[in-house]
Amino acid sequence: MNPQQNSQSFDIKLNDIKPILEVQEYSFYYFLGLSFVLLLLILGVSYLIYMWIKQRNAFNIRKEHIGLLKSLDLSDTKQSAYDITRYGVTFRDDSLRHKEMFENITNRLATYKYKKEVKEFDKETLEYIKLYEDMIDV
Repeated sequence: MNPQQNSQSFDIKLNDIKPILEVQEYSFYYFLGLSFVLLLLILGVSYLIYMWIKQRNAFNIRKEHIGLLKSLDLSDTKQSAYDITRYGVTFRDDSLRHKEMFENITNRLATYKYKKEVKEFDKETLEYIKLYEDMIDV
C-alpha cells in the first residue's frame, strides 16, 4: 500500500453520520404487564378450582338426614319415632306443605314416644312416614 492512499482515506470528511439517539424501549413494560395479567389469570383459575373442590367436599346436613331417614329400622318403634322427629325437622321449613306434614307426623308419633313400652307402628302411621320420606328432596 502506498502511504499516500492511506492518508487520503483518513482525510475524508464524513457528513452523513448523525449522533447516536436514545430509542425508547417498551418491551420490558410489555413483559411486566403480560406477566401481571397471566398472574391474575392463574390466581383466578386457582380460586375457582379451590371453590369447586371445597363445595364438592362440603358436608351437606340435608343429604345426611335424608339418608338417615330412608335407612331407619322401623322395627324399633320408639327409637324410630324419636329419629324421624329429629331428622325430619331439617325439612320442616321447606314449604307450607312440608310444615303441615311434619306437624301431622309428629302428632302421630307422639303416641309412640315417652312411654316405657310401645307397640309397632300402625299401617296409617307407616304410610305417613313413607309419604313424608317421599316428599323430601335435597
